[in-house]
Amino acid sequence: MIRSRLLLLCTAALAGLAAAPAGAGQRYGERPPVVVSPDLSAPWVMQLGRQPGRKLSQRDTGYGIHVQPRAEQRRVQRNAQPRREVRRQGLGLFGQDPVRTAAVPAPRKKEIRPQMDPMYLPQQVEYSGGEKPGTIVIDTGSKFLYLVQAGGKARRYGVGVGQEGMVWTGTQKISRKAAWPDWRPPAEMIVRERAKGRHLPTYMAGGPENPLGARALYLGSTLYRIHGTNAPWTIGTNVSSGCIRLRNEDVVDLYERVGVGTRVVVM
Repeated sequence: MIRSRLLLLCTAALAGLAAAPAGAGQRYGERPPVVVSPDLSAPWVMQLGRQPGRKLSQRDTGYGIHVQPRAEQRRVQRNAQPRREVRRQGLGLFGQDPVRTAAVPAPRKKEIRPQMDPMYLPQQVEYSGGEKPGTIVIDTGSKFLYLVQAGGKARRYGVGVGQEGMVWTGTQKISRKAAWPDWRPPAEMIVRERAKGRHLPTYMAGGPENPLGARALYLGSTLYRIHGTNAPWTIGTNVSSGCIRLRNEDVVDLYERVGVGTRVVVM
């Protein structure tokens, strides 16, 4: 009898514990499974099982969701604004950046000018001619200009002379001197050079780019001059239209040593 009462009491206690709310010790206990209502899962199940190309209506989805077929998606993408393509500058052969390498201009080749022979530099030489000191003597054959000095000496300069057929001989006097002279090519020179494909200006102000160079000594009433040059490598050659040219530093030196009226002998 007593045993039956104890069994009934234990059974009642266990039932009470089962009905009591879960305590803190049961927080991480196993939870019952979640059951999804068919009304909620039906639209997504129908999407997965729908036929290709068919739109889902509001009735099908239940939420007013419109899904575009693939063909319409492609048409919309074609009509959309194109994306700006960012070009990556990769490295080409031997680690060079092909884009950057193409943008950098190739360096210009340095123009190599022939050097003037040192024999044409100014020198003090012996002179045995018959001209008086202070006279300028130009030997077009050897391409030297001599400024005769006292005691059988002369100061010699290398010069450039007229081209073939333009060399002349004679005696003149210096009629005028000019520093950094202007240049007005004669009309016949302009026509002659144009036939060669070279177009000369009718006037050029004096300066470093002027073919007459730093100084000019005008000979009488002729068109000939003793002058400097912006092309010193032409000294010692037949290059001019009849004028006598010196390096700029040499013509400045000669310019300071002679005056208007100096006798000039061209031979």
